[in-house]
Amino acid sequence: MRYLPLTQPERHAMLAAIGAATIDDLFADVPAEARLEGPIAGLPMHASEIAVERHFSGLARKNMAASDHPFFLGAGAYKHHIPASVDHLIQRGEFLTAYTPYQPEIAQGTLQMLFEFQTQVARLFGCDVANASMYDGSTACWEAISMAGRITKRNKAILSSGLHPHYVSVARTMARFTGDILQTGIPQLAATTDSAQILAAIDGETSCVVIQYPDILGRIEDLSVIAAKAHEHGALLIAVVTEPVALGAIKSPGEMGADIVVGEGQSLGVGLQFGGPYVGLFACKEKYLRQMPGRLCGQTVDAEGKRGFVLTLSTREQHIRREKATSNICTNSGLCALAFSIHLTLLGEKGLRDLAMLNHGMAVQAAERLAQIPGVGLINDSFFNEFTIELNKNAREIIHQLAARGVLGGVSLGRLYPGEAALENGLLIAVTEVVTAQDIEALAVNLQELMA
Repeated sequence: MRYLPLTQPERHAMLAAIGAATIDDLFADVPAEARLEGPIAGLPMHASEIAVERHFSGLARKNMAASDHPFFLGAGAYKHHIPASVDHLIQRGEFLTAYTPYQPEIAQGTLQMLFEFQTQVARLFGCDVANASMYDGSTACWEAISMAGRITKRNKAILSSGLHPHYVSVARTMARFTGDILQTGIPQLAATTDSAQILAAIDGETSCVVIQYPDILGRIEDLSVIAAKAHEHGALLIAVVTEPVALGAIKSPGEMGADIVVGEGQSLGVGLQFGGPYVGLFACKEKYLRQMPGRLCGQTVDAEGKRGFVLTLSTREQHIRREKATSNICTNSGLCALAFSIHLTLLGEKGLRDLAMLNHGMAVQAAERLAQIPGVGLINDSFFNEFTIELNKNAREIIHQLAARGVLGGVSLGRLYPGEAALENGLLIAVTEVVTAQDIEALAVNLQELMA
């Protein structure tokens, strides 16, 4: 693409057309403390390519690689083993693009893969239909809230306090522009969830109830009671799954009455990748199909009666619906969706169940070992591969001290909920199949020494 410069009169004309005095006015919504007033202090204006490579290599060496240390971080991004065949297959020339073609029917292989992906997600979530993926779990969560508002013609959403705070933050950002009312709270360090408060809050003005499953503290909720109460008042139940491997061991949200199920697919095939790109999962009941955002791949036959695949019910703003689109999401994470689908295909149903039980077994082993340490209390009475412990010291300080000893010991709730004194001693521990008994012992020994 050629660089097409603008003259100053052209810039002024464009700004005047949108009612902005200066370019800086376009960034008025960015907090002042997040904006730069000039060049970054200490950063040279230019450097040679070799110098830049050396500098950033030096910075990279300061990182603690997930594969080099005992690793217990989770909170929505999980370290699982990804078979080498996944990376091999997604790098084939016909697949190696993060984007879905704009003339999709030409790319039958891509469409067939997305069709299979949709089938896998729908079965995993216990729903009738799924779309061809979204950006990530947090934006999929907001799209579900927005979709519920369109269906119910209401604008009050009840978000469980157990919903990941980053997902809540994304929803709040979007609700500023839509007028939706989001009712939520801060989780308590207790084995019980806030289901009683949620049931009491559901009324005739509620568009949806959003429950994470398992929740941010690793607790597992029976969604059926909340689903029944929501439906009684004409509201929808949205379930959020940040760890899809869990569904190899616990009942799917759709089986318990969830109307829309969304989630993050990173655990299968994608890897941690420094926080992205990830892949959003989105499924729902068939009766809400036309309100579902994003892309949908369908199966049909061509003029010769041969099996074929097409994009169907495209509700994006770039297609015929334009301003009536259900969402302005412009793409799907195609390459990440492919990785997810390949990994799940390699596992199969039995493999997923075996993987889930391996995760749960290692997590139980870790929870039992850590609960033996003086000053450590296990919060959960049920969990999958992630649980919360309460320390008698500030968890964030302990995490830094563990890291200095070469152990990545989990995610402190003080990091997720800054300023919440009641959560400062909470520590979220994730244990997947890549964790060994030696890793658990390393965490336990070092934690016990730091707690003494």
